[in-house]
Formats: sequence, structure tokens, C-alpha cells
Amino acid sequence: MSDLDPTAALARFAATLRFDDIPAPVLRRAEDLFLDWFASALAGKGARPAESITRFIRSMGPTDGPSQVLIDRSGSSPLVAAVANAAASHFAEQDDVHNGSVFHPAAVVFPPALAVAQAIGASGAELLAASVVGYEVGIRVGEFLGRSHYRIFHTTGTAGTVAAAAAVGHLLKLTPEQMQHAFGSAGTQAAGLWEFLRTAADSKQLHTAHAAGAGLTAAYLAADGFTGAKQIFDGKQGLAAGMSSDASPAKLADRLGTRWALAETSFKFHASCRHTHPAADALQQLMRQHQLAADQVAQVTAQVHQGAIDVLGPVVDPQTVHQAKFSMGTVLGLIAVEGRAGLTEFDADYQAPAVAAFRDKVGMVLDPEVDAAYPARWIGKVQVATTDGRQFAARVDEPKGDPGNTLSRPELEDKALRLAAYRGGASEAEMRGVIEQVWGLARAARVPRFLP
Repeated sequence: MSDLDPTAALARFAATLRFDDIPAPVLRRAEDLFLDWFASALAGKGARPAESITRFIRSMGPTDGPSQVLIDRSGSSPLVAAVANAAASHFAEQDDVHNGSVFHPAAVVFPPALAVAQAIGASGAELLAASVVGYEVGIRVGEFLGRSHYRIFHTTGTAGTVAAAAAVGHLLKLTPEQMQHAFGSAGTQAAGLWEFLRTAADSKQLHTAHAAGAGLTAAYLAADGFTGAKQIFDGKQGLAAGMSSDASPAKLADRLGTRWALAETSFKFHASCRHTHPAADALQQLMRQHQLAADQVAQVTAQVHQGAIDVLGPVVDPQTVHQAKFSMGTVLGLIAVEGRAGLTEFDADYQAPAVAAFRDKVGMVLDPEVDAAYPARWIGKVQVATTDGRQFAARVDEPKGDPGNTLSRPELEDKALRLAAYRGGASEAEMRGVIEQVWGLARAARVPRFLP
């Protein structure tokens, strides 16, 4: 693809990738990621922000249709289902993350891809191929935008808009030229700012909902001949000009068709912001190794990368469960007091006196080694001082859920069952049925409505 500029090369890849071009391990990983996303969306059932967005978008669309809204199992248009499911899947903080782009692909790729696939009668293979396209495009756009972008912008909202357009565009069989127009229309709508964290606002779910809906819209418009900026990424007034100071255009077309970025994506083990996971794993390991109790700890120092400080630093006194998931002190407090930082622990204990007391013992410092490795690697390092004067340190080089320390299919199935049960999104029998359908998705002649 050296004959094309990076934007055109990425558009051609997104438009022309075939199911048969995708290696089998990548397809199996796509199935894993789809199941993980599906269950995360069910865990958003009953969550106030997700329900609010769902009520709004349903009031704007048909009361029935081919695309399923997962949290209430209703049918509607692809746009309605995509927006609602994207909002729901980004609430429990259990959806996946790609380290190098600091981007959550599932929440913005699978909702529009599933909704459109159900609407047009696509096969399971077509849905998987489109999803791979969405991941490959979104991850590369996130990497292109760089670390400076992430300091202010929520990359899942910005790069995610283009990822959604790519996935839907592939299902709609856009030509390479049309796909480039879809990128332009998606990029001009890309949005999402981190300021919401300071006041525990609901914007994070709006970011994924908007990205899914705007990307879907961009693809359908391109199919109808609507044009978008051809150099939306690196043009003089494009995304990089307005949203980045370290953009790297070459990353847009990095090893297309040979490097499968989807396979680099990590699963979430703890129910919190991914920036907390490396330190949480390190502290969990340290406390088990030295048989420490929470009340024996006098101080914890998490040695982190700058991105963690930028995102987690503003959250000093979390007022909601969701905001607590962006509090390093609260996450480490749950690890120390409860032994884990899962969904039920956050709901029951994020404001518990013992957890709050531990939170106040936790600090973050910028660590040169950790920062230099980020975002390609997310190293976890903690230092612990005990009340009786002992000093301990621990590190984790690959947090649980990363590709080299991944979740097995049985572990993913267990996680999916827990997520489905969390707010009554699906019964165990229903979720086991979903699991069976997902593992057979590549052979499905038509993408099903997974839940009755």
C-alpha cells in the first residue's frame, strides 16, 4: 500500500479486507472480545446514565425493528440499538482496552456492527470481519493521535467515531473512496473530553454512545454519496492539527494486513479504569506474599506513567461508584480490604470506612521506567510502608488480562456469567446460550438476536 498516503491506505484496507484474509487466531480473539463486550453491555442494565441515553434514543426512533437493544431486549433501528448498546457497555468498566492506543475498542465497534449486521441480515463471518476492521482502524487512529491527545481527549470517543464508521462501512460494502469519505464525516464529529471526571458527570457513556451513532451515520451517508474531508487525520485543519501535538501519520497504515492490532487488546480483570490495574495487581501480589492486612499498611506509593496521573489525579474524593473506579486510592483500598476490586465490591464498599481510610494512604508518583514503557507496556510498581516500619516493593510487568497474561475461554465464560447476573441482564441459562452462539459465530448464516 506504499503507493497511497496513509489515510487512503487505511481506507482501502477497511473497505477490502476479506474474512479469508484474517488469520484464525485473530478471528478466535475477535469472538473472545465480542463475548466480553456483550456481557459488559448487559452489566449496564439499570445504570442511570445508560438507561437515560436509552430512553432518549428510543424516543427518537421506531418502537420496533431488527436491531436488539440488549438491556431491555427490545427491537429498533440500527441507530437506536447502536447508541443504546454503546452507552450500556461502557459503564461497568469491564470492557476491553488496547494499551498502545489507550483506547477501548469494543464499546464503539461491536454496538454499531451488531446493530447493522442484524438489520441487513449479515452472516456471522461478515460481522466478525467488520469488527476486525473496526479494531484495526480505531487502534491505529488512536496511536496516530498520540499521548498528547489523551491528556485532554477521551480517545474512545474520538478515534472510536472513526472505528465505528469503519466497521459499519465494511458491512455496507463501501468502496475505498467511500470509506475515506466516511472517515472524513466521522472525524469531523469526533469528540470526548476528560473534564467530566472532576465532577463525576455522566459523559463517559455519552462518548461511546455518540461515537457509535456518529460513526454509523457517517458510513450510511458515505454509501449515499455524501462526501467527507479526504485528509481528516493529517490535513492542515484535521484531527491532528486540532487535537494533538505528537501525531504520527505513519501509524495510520502501520503494517496493515500483517500486524493484527486486535490481537494486542487486553481484557479487564478489575472493574475499574485500566490505569489502576497495574498497581492493583502489584499490591495484590505484595499483600499476599507478605501476608499483610490493610490495617498494617501505613503508606502506599503507586509508581505510574503520566497518563495515569492525568486521568486519575483529578479524582480525590469520589462521590459515585463510577467515579470511584477512577480513584487509585479507592481501587487499592478495595484490593487491600476486600482482596479484589470487582463489581460487587465497588457497589458495597467504595465508601466503607476501611476503604476510605486506606484511600488516604495512597499516593501516585511519576516513575521514569514506567512512563518510558507506556503506552506499549503498562508496568505496575508499588512501594509499601507498614505501621511497624517495614518497607516492601512489588512490580508486575504484564497485568492480568494483557495478551501475555490473558483470560482463557473458561475465565471469559465465568466473567460473562458474572456480568450477565450482576444486574439481571440475563439468566445463567440464557448467557450460556449466548456463549454457545458466540463460539459458533463464524459459521452462522445470519447474525442472530442473541437474547429472546
